[in-house]
Amino acid sequence: MIAAQFKARHSALVEEIRRHDHAYYVQARPTVSDRHYDQLYRELIDLEVTHPELVTPDSPSQRVGGAPLTAFKNVRHAIPMMSLDNTYSEQEVWAFVIRVQKLVPDEPLEWTVEPKVDGVAVSLRYEDGVFVQGATRGDGTFGDEITANLRTIRGLPLRLRGALEDSVIELRGEVYFPTKAFEAFNEEREAAGEERFANPRNATAGSLKQLDSKLVAQRPLAVVLYGVGEVRLPKAAVPMPDRQVGLLDWLNELGCPTPEKLWRCLSADEIIAAIEELDLLRRSFNYETDGAVVKLNAIRLRDRIGVTSKAPRWAMAYKYAPEQAATRLRDITIQVGRTGKLTPVAELEPVFLSGSTVSRATLHNEDELRRKDIRIGDTVLIEKAGEVIPAVVRVVLEKRCGDEREFVFPKQCPECGTPVQRDQTADGDGVDWRCMNPDCPAQIRGRLEHWCHRGAMDIEGGGEALVVQLVRAGLVRDVSELYRLRLGDVAALERMGSKSAQNFMDGVEASRKQDLWRLIFGLGILHVGVGVAKALCRAFPNLDEIAKAGAAQLKSVPDIGDVIAQSVENWFADSKNRELIERLRQAGLNFDSSLYRPREVGGTFGGKTFVLTGTLPTLSREAATARIEGLGGKVSSSVSKKTDFVLAGDEAGSKLEKAQKLGLRIIDETEFLRLCEASAT
Repeated sequence: MIAAQFKARHSALVEEIRRHDHAYYVQARPTVSDRHYDQLYRELIDLEVTHPELVTPDSPSQRVGGAPLTAFKNVRHAIPMMSLDNTYSEQEVWAFVIRVQKLVPDEPLEWTVEPKVDGVAVSLRYEDGVFVQGATRGDGTFGDEITANLRTIRGLPLRLRGALEDSVIELRGEVYFPTKAFEAFNEEREAAGEERFANPRNATAGSLKQLDSKLVAQRPLAVVLYGVGEVRLPKAAVPMPDRQVGLLDWLNELGCPTPEKLWRCLSADEIIAAIEELDLLRRSFNYETDGAVVKLNAIRLRDRIGVTSKAPRWAMAYKYAPEQAATRLRDITIQVGRTGKLTPVAELEPVFLSGSTVSRATLHNEDELRRKDIRIGDTVLIEKAGEVIPAVVRVVLEKRCGDEREFVFPKQCPECGTPVQRDQTADGDGVDWRCMNPDCPAQIRGRLEHWCHRGAMDIEGGGEALVVQLVRAGLVRDVSELYRLRLGDVAALERMGSKSAQNFMDGVEASRKQDLWRLIFGLGILHVGVGVAKALCRAFPNLDEIAKAGAAQLKSVPDIGDVIAQSVENWFADSKNRELIERLRQAGLNFDSSLYRPREVGGTFGGKTFVLTGTLPTLSREAATARIEGLGGKVSSSVSKKTDFVLAGDEAGSKLEKAQKLGLRIIDETEFLRLCEASAT
């Protein structure tokens, strides 16, 4: 039995440290000296070491991190994490306001404007007021579980304030690297002989991807919360506020950090004025911002207004014009991609721009280089397109001195020496030069990296560093040879431990069973992305049927036009590619699609709209969606009167409640599978 005085002291310490953390990290108003705080914290640790049974998940001691993970687990968001539509013009702000008003003509509208924090979007799940799970946005439906890493963030409450028994509260926000802390952290890295981080956002993303949370705990990350996902409160509880302004106040009451500035607006003119005011203030914030977020204040109207497939119709992001900087172009180099495309790259005198040091920028293609008359030695104006990718905007002509040199675009591939050819299009307007040697080392590396990518065959560890070594050592020349590798060969490579090698080999083995659309996308066929790969699987039963189809038949597939159809036909007509397919067949890869199958025109699902909610017993959301689409139906993220079926699993939330109120047909997995079978026959 724990002595009552130890238990009471532990509770008092936890509560006091929690208050001091909130005052320091959320309110930026320290209430005690660092020395006094350290004394309290040491007392807590000593008490828990002596009485480990006192340790609770929400104890401040649990922020330091535990044992390293071997990999992140994929988790499904209870409610999808959608992105926002972007605009750069005031006219589009006006159009947005008018568009929303037309959807609810009977309602007076009020808006909010908040800073758009340039960080990493996360979802935080609290049960009974205790933080139990955190995840990245991922693809919006599924994200990586990073609970242990998020626990290390001092400003993130491990327990929400108030009596929240029998509740589920999912909070949405952004993790960021405070600008001052980022500068100090970079100086420490440089002093220790380590490479500096490029910018705060990259540092944040890299930190959250660490498998060892103890390393994350050493980085002073912060979080700001501005929205909710799934919320289930007990009937006796005070209901969640029905306006964005009230929601932020509620989050504050729960002990959460929220945006430090908020504007309430009644018109497009007021929204634009708020955006302009924010632009003047944002550089004084302790985080990077790249825009303003405009939201409808009334939460109750958001369901009426609805969403698109990717973004809510009731919110938008206004992006500020990217910063520009002038610097000298020292040289132009050529980068060869996996399809053989030659891309000119500007090698620049390093210059600080939008929070990071820029030393390279894309020049896109030869025509772009000639159109802008870019020469080696020029002073050029660069900006970050979308605040991320550096690009050369123009030459500062008044600074030319006559010593600049025109760049001669190579006629041979700089990697393998093969003569390059210009793309041929129907109108003769091809702009890209390509190396036509499929055995070019640069192309081999690119194809292997693409094949291993998470969006393709999802082979852990198959990134640039390992691929370079595999190609250099002569172990792999095409993707089929990945399946002939031996563990010893991989483990013997530089900086490859036995555990990393085993993880990679396990990923290679697991990829044999990946669904067909991943294999098609992984092949790297020109113009064939994920959407086209899935469309092909809906139209043809297996890879052999796709290979036999000519351009005319391929063009009949939805989402496939002349260029894509011809590209697919050409790829399968190449004897080397057919030989590759046979080697993959012999390696035991899956050539059939279990997720996306030929679409049925009629049947139970033809033209029907489904909404998925909750966790199904055996089917993943991806698998259920694929079955619906394969049988002619479509999946929506929101419930409305137009919804035909609501497929509900365990822990179904507000969507199920709304479906019940509307009297919609609600089915479980058993009935869903029965309908699938009936519709397919």
